[in-house]
Amino acid sequence: MRRPNILLILVDDLGKEWISCCGAEDIQTPHIDALAAGGVRFTNAYSMPQCTPTRATLLTGQYPWRHGWINHWDVPRWGAGCHFDPGENLTFARVLREAGYATAAAGKWQINDFRVQPDAMKQHGFDEWCMWTGYETGNLPSSERYWNPYINTCAGSKTYTGQFGPDVFADFLIDFMKRHREQPQLLYFPMVLTHGPFTTTPAEPEAESDLQKHKAMVRYMDDIVGRLVAAFDALDLREETIVIFTTDNGSGGSLVGRRHGRPVHGGKATLGENGVCEPFIVNGPGRVPAGLVTDALTDFTDLFPTLVDLAGANPPEESIIDGRSLAPLLLGKEQDSPREWILAMGAHPAKLTERGVEPAVKYADRAIRDTRYKLWVLDGKPARLHDLKTDPAEEVNLIASTDPETAAARERLVKFLQAFPEQDGRPRYTPTEAQPWDIKPPGP
Repeated sequence: MRRPNILLILVDDLGKEWISCCGAEDIQTPHIDALAAGGVRFTNAYSMPQCTPTRATLLTGQYPWRHGWINHWDVPRWGAGCHFDPGENLTFARVLREAGYATAAAGKWQINDFRVQPDAMKQHGFDEWCMWTGYETGNLPSSERYWNPYINTCAGSKTYTGQFGPDVFADFLIDFMKRHREQPQLLYFPMVLTHGPFTTTPAEPEAESDLQKHKAMVRYMDDIVGRLVAAFDALDLREETIVIFTTDNGSGGSLVGRRHGRPVHGGKATLGENGVCEPFIVNGPGRVPAGLVTDALTDFTDLFPTLVDLAGANPPEESIIDGRSLAPLLLGKEQDSPREWILAMGAHPAKLTERGVEPAVKYADRAIRDTRYKLWVLDGKPARLHDLKTDPAEEVNLIASTDPETAAARERLVKFLQAFPEQDGRPRYTPTEAQPWDIKPPGP
């Protein structure tokens, strides 16, 4: 059997309350539901609470306390010499490219400034790319990711006048599939949908309110998922392809969707389950079991080793990976994940000092959980404990409980945390040259 194509889809800012196979009641997502029906759907999959820490974590397989991208830092907007340094950060794309995969990325990056590092995507392991640049300070057109998007490719950056960004990205990936159908492919698709600003879509140009536009954006995202799957079908590659669908964090806080009979507020940048426990679906006809719903634990550090394992590749011996491969579970060889706990941490802006970009605090707030109990650590101390089996909305704090089972769960989770450093790391990078738009560090 040939090595599988891998399509990794990462939706921007969308919680389970907007995916119908995950219990959402205010929307229908038939193409995503079909992936779940034909594959494995995880109920306990953790991202980080916000964009930057999530993306650095899945790319490297390391927790934020190790790779240092604990807080949000929008490199094209703020600069200050900070960047996701390919000399310091090994990505799964580099490993798969070296193993013979054709590699492509489309969508949102935002952790390098393409004006300063035009070959950043290639250095991170992608043969080709089609990326929204993120807002580049001083370049107003670059703020657009939807209508008239400003996009960077191997040929440089430009505005795609009259076009809808998500379509540009999808068309690029489908073209890449066609041109590389004879070799295994890695397609990384960190979508710009469904992040604000709320917008109309080509399918629903009359949407008016923010909620109408949000629903239109979710439906269009689902349609694009269907388009990509259909493209693999048309190329007779569907049974050679594993599709992974997930989201980078919960929905924006202004949104409320009903799930399993109750309203769920968007949890982006929070440690609640609505902020970090994401839709996570893996589909691969003939390889991945169909119709399986599992409570096996996984978090985004596991994506790196899982992709490498599925591709039959090997990272460099000196690489440090915190995650564990889910490949045995996904291929039906095992029934559970190798994890006892999963972790989420990191949100809000980093700080800039005379040393460069650093974590906002010495020890970031975090949440660690097993299949039932969840411990919140706030201001460096265990602060909240919830039994997610009886209290899925996390309303009852059991941190002071003397119940023997609850107390044992608390001590067990605390013990797991004690293996982490007492101080979080800072982003590892050699500063780029100073630019006029850079935020300046404080003076002496």
